[in-house]
Amino acid sequence: MLKAYQRHGPTQAFGLVCSPGANSVFDGKQACVPALEDILVWDVKKGQMMAMWHETGHRAEVTCVLSSPKKNVYAIGYADGSLRLWDSTMGTVIVTFNGHKRAVTALAFDEQGSRIASASQDTDIILWDIEGETGLFRLRGHRGPITALRFVTPVPTTSTSTSVSPGFLISTSRDTFMKLWDLSTQHCMQTVVAHQSEIWSMDVDPAGELILTGSTDGELKAWSIDSDALKEGVKTNESGELTKMISPVGALPLTVRNRVSQISFHPSEPYLAVQSHDRSIEVFNIRTEEEIKKKRARKKQRQREKQRKKQEKGKEPALDEDMDIPVEDGNDDIGFTDLFSSYVSVRGSGKIRSFDFINAEVTKSGIQIFLALSNNALEVHNLPRKSKSKSEELPEVNRTYSVDLPGHRTDVRTLSLSSTDELLASGSNGSLKIWNMRTTACIRTLDCEYAICSTFLPGDRHVVVGTKTGELLVYDLATSSLIQAIKAHAGSVWSVHVKLNKLGMVTGSADKEVKFWDFEYNVGPNANQDKPAIGIVLHKTLKMTDEVLAVRYSPDGRFVAVALLDATVKVFHQDSLKFFLSLYGHKLPVLAMDISSDSKLIVTCSADKNVKIWGLDFGDCHKSIFAHEESVTQVAFEKDSHNFWTVGKDKWLKYWDGDRFENIQKLDGHHGEIWALAVSNFGRFVVTGSHDKSIRVWEKLEDQLFIEEERERELEELYEKGVVDSMNRTDRIPNQDGNGEEGGPEEAESAAVNKQTSDTLMAGEKIMEALEIADADGKLMQEYERIVAKVPPSEADKVSLPTRHGVLTAYDIDGPAYVLKVVQAVHSTALHDALLVLPFSKVVSLMSYLNEWAIRDLNTPLISRILFFLLRTHHHQIVSNRTMRGVLIDLRTHLRDALKRQKDEISYNLAALQYFRQQHEANRVAHFYEQEEMDEVKVRARLAEGGKKRKRITVKA
Repeated sequence: MLKAYQRHGPTQAFGLVCSPGANSVFDGKQACVPALEDILVWDVKKGQMMAMWHETGHRAEVTCVLSSPKKNVYAIGYADGSLRLWDSTMGTVIVTFNGHKRAVTALAFDEQGSRIASASQDTDIILWDIEGETGLFRLRGHRGPITALRFVTPVPTTSTSTSVSPGFLISTSRDTFMKLWDLSTQHCMQTVVAHQSEIWSMDVDPAGELILTGSTDGELKAWSIDSDALKEGVKTNESGELTKMISPVGALPLTVRNRVSQISFHPSEPYLAVQSHDRSIEVFNIRTEEEIKKKRARKKQRQREKQRKKQEKGKEPALDEDMDIPVEDGNDDIGFTDLFSSYVSVRGSGKIRSFDFINAEVTKSGIQIFLALSNNALEVHNLPRKSKSKSEELPEVNRTYSVDLPGHRTDVRTLSLSSTDELLASGSNGSLKIWNMRTTACIRTLDCEYAICSTFLPGDRHVVVGTKTGELLVYDLATSSLIQAIKAHAGSVWSVHVKLNKLGMVTGSADKEVKFWDFEYNVGPNANQDKPAIGIVLHKTLKMTDEVLAVRYSPDGRFVAVALLDATVKVFHQDSLKFFLSLYGHKLPVLAMDISSDSKLIVTCSADKNVKIWGLDFGDCHKSIFAHEESVTQVAFEKDSHNFWTVGKDKWLKYWDGDRFENIQKLDGHHGEIWALAVSNFGRFVVTGSHDKSIRVWEKLEDQLFIEEERERELEELYEKGVVDSMNRTDRIPNQDGNGEEGGPEEAESAAVNKQTSDTLMAGEKIMEALEIADADGKLMQEYERIVAKVPPSEADKVSLPTRHGVLTAYDIDGPAYVLKVVQAVHSTALHDALLVLPFSKVVSLMSYLNEWAIRDLNTPLISRILFFLLRTHHHQIVSNRTMRGVLIDLRTHLRDALKRQKDEISYNLAALQYFRQQHEANRVAHFYEQEEMDEVKVRARLAEGGKKRKRITVKA
């Protein structure tokens, strides 16, 4: 008989402010920051989370964030190579692009926001058309992961053309090269060996004339862009050399010679920020030529004054007033380094992951810069404006806002739930936080040392924490204060557990001692107001032969189990502390253990990746299970059940049946080692804490789970993944650094964009199934028409209609309409990859349906797109196939007619819109004629002036 279990699923994830896997973006009001696989939107002033952008079922981590020139649109790159455009007002995905095989490392929008370029660790660059929701082409040439992308548009000429120029693209990579790509020809125009080491950052100034690149060795180089050469294209000069579009200008000295991880120009102010240190950002002021000349004039004036003073003392000959005094640097020409002057250094409270200038109007107080820190915090600093006075005082940088309370700075090492499951305590190195489980809000933050274990004391008003230094810290949650600190052990306190009768607790430490503690309650009418409500007092000590890693009371109160560093578990009688059992079998130390509610089973987990289930009556090992790919860090039984949970360093949470010794469910969600586990006292949910600083809740759902079905589903996923990987495999396989294997076949510099996923495979199969149904239905109807043609017209009504396919009958449509319905259901971005799945026999069938759709004038843009793609992909087969000639001739005729009808309709609408605009302008002119009594020239001048200036008007209710 099949046993049914209840399925668990992820419901909450909290404790994250921002994750260090990607950069962050700030618009002056809201910050869009990565939170592992999600995007969080923070109101930095209030310290509140405004929204979470989450796509159900998507687990890949965010690796790149970029805001679009279009309002409320953000591009997010992920570790699985996918790219999603999000609408910030609705919190929904606008479009999803799949094309890269590895994590997306760089993104760039063009000026209009209609195209986006993405680069990846697979060394490819892909240009996407956002409006058409398709990949335009793939650019290949780099030999290392690409670190930065920027669009470059040459200075516009006085041309009357309204078409958008394809433009140019600049890319930098860790292969030390900087490349300039011509997007119209889809080829590399120039390759520059920019640095001797890996290039990690690049930015182009707002004017599009200067490029700055930063490398691993802390070198910051500048390059100029020749706009005239970009317009003319690749040409040779008089000496026969190719003209250079990018030329070296110079190098900018930095105070710290570390890796330059980010370079950013302010979008509207003359400032440049460079991050070449983990904790600080160097800000430069960009000076104009006038400022440089004034500074040099002041320098000359100071030198003149010095010369006069020396002359007055009689040490120097007299000077002529008109004589020019040479400046000490000896050159009057303005050099590149003269343009940049070091202004101020911004220092964060932790390691800086990324920064962003706030693209808003600069206030009188100064310029704001946004920092995303690697330790799960956000900060906004205010940079004062450069004063016009000649004072030499350094400007003071102020931190105006910070968001750090809703998360831990370091790994979450311990979790414990209150007896009612309403509160959750989480501890890390430096802080203890109390969370409301209903709202997932952080309600208390308490300073503590390196917390390793914790538990709520009876009454749920106090929490005791065991630290790495051997202290026991008791906190009062009502007053948020430390009420008792005891130096309990000489080594780290690895485990603490409260008795079921709530009269005491036990601790185990690295000092080879197990200590038993009693609770002293100070409550009631005779309570001393000067003492805390509860205190802990040492009752007795049990010395062990090795370091203690875990201790546990049995729920019936008879035994206490102690796990030692020698990979054994010793069981003692709780009252007399007499030895009862020794459980040995693990090859490495037991890291955690738990005893079932009926005190019959004890489960242990170890660093040897195994979980063992023992009987507590005789100490026999019921089963040894290879549970995880890495060390198993925590194990816990479910309340009133023999089912238990395990977590490990392999980032998996697993649910097991302790009676059948079977894995019920595997849950994936964390992006780092899982250190902490807490199971609900009522069996409703499980909470886990991880190295990625997130706390996740996994609740019991209503739907049932069968182990056999779960195993089948896992096998299907494994098979689909293998099929997709085999279809996406290429001859050039990048290694871990992203470099291609030597000796592989040479690839084209430009290629089509395609990537098979399980969704595209499924869409292709659906199209094939629809074609089979439509072909079968077509044959049935042809047979029916043939029979009707043979019988006399008077008996034609007596011929019974054939039994059509159930799907066609349900939708009440014919075969061609059903195929169109299925094709339209395929997402626009996945259509080309889905068509690649079709064999050529199905392509021939689909071409005939394209002709039928063209006759009926159904979705002409879709017909054109499918037709052109099929002709490009299967050109040789179609040309050599005689049967296709008639279909193509018919399709050309009918599609041209359909396109002509659409063109006429669009032209008519455009003419109507132009007429409405002319009418509107005429009405405005007539209005001014009537009101002002001016001639036409004055009226048109007033209209032109009104377009430039906004008038402030008062609206009365």
